[in-house]
Amino acid sequence: MPMHQSYEFYTARAKESAAAAKAAKLDNVRERELRAEKTWRGLAEQARSVAEQRDKIVREKERARAAEEAEECAAEREAASDARDAEEAAGRSS
Repeated sequence: MPMHQSYEFYTARAKESAAAAKAAKLDNVRERELRAEKTWRGLAEQARSVAEQRDKIVREKERARAAEEAEECAAEREAASDARDAEEAAGRSS
């Protein structure tokens, strides 16, 4: 993920805005920086949420892929077992 869209980036900007608000001498500058901090924190939370959702989707796909592979292996074992049973039955009937 590009740095400009990461949780860490947004959090750093929020901290900078909070520090600027604390240091501001003028009310309008303080208010502007507090609004900026709130916006940056919202963006940070959104980035975190998106990253968590993306990770969840990846985990779900991996689980589905593993389950599919397990089903394929079970089907192959069953087919091999059926083939052995058929060979044994053919050998007994000859």
